[in-house]
Amino acid sequence: MSGLPNKAREITISLPELSEATFIERKNRFVGLVQVAGEIYPAHVPSSGRMKELLFPGNTVYVSPMPEGMRTKYRIHLAHYGKTLVSVDSLLPNRLLYKVLAEHALEEFSDYQEIKKEVGFGDSRFDLYLKGDCGRCLIEIKSVTLVDDGLAKFPDAPSTRGTKHLLELCKAVEEGLRAAVIFVVQRNDAKIFSPNHVTDPNFTKALHQAAACGVEIFAITCQITKNTVGLQEYLPMQIGS
Repeated sequence: MSGLPNKAREITISLPELSEATFIERKNRFVGLVQVAGEIYPAHVPSSGRMKELLFPGNTVYVSPMPEGMRTKYRIHLAHYGKTLVSVDSLLPNRLLYKVLAEHALEEFSDYQEIKKEVGFGDSRFDLYLKGDCGRCLIEIKSVTLVDDGLAKFPDAPSTRGTKHLLELCKAVEEGLRAAVIFVVQRNDAKIFSPNHVTDPNFTKALHQAAACGVEIFAITCQITKNTVGLQEYLPMQIGS
């Protein structure tokens, strides 16, 4: 696989103005408590992932104010893992890849003229649908935040939905569509990608099956700053069989 084109690296998602905060605790999947300027407030966690290595008491996070009338005062965007900044917004990769693919900035998908979001196939909805003279393509995007000693792993919690998506992509290939899953690692310290077989052996099995049936699998790291998030580089993968 060739390296990520410079054009793809130059396309970024801008973050709002962020304030430094201290994470206190997670109340539920989508709400945590943060301390900002000495006061404790509820904050929206824009991901259902566990992220225990990122959202733990005392860790530094970066937040933006929520609009008036919302149930939470702030929204968490970034968290520190040591000196590494990590984006914790699980929907940001969808917005980023849409921008990149709409600009035909990834060589593997540059021949499609049409791009749509949230298109149904079978019993699932997929993040992106591409169409062109070269055919049709379904793309599922997965946000990855867990990196252990350079190894990026997905998922960090059992994902029945993720397994279902992979099996549906296999059906799409059988029906003549092109299909791909792109793991967007929202940090820059990963060296290799692997499914998290300890946490979710069913997802790992489904990923093996997807690869065998012709679903294309990509993993891409991100460059994170306090102002922007952009793609960085393709990762080698350890999918197994």
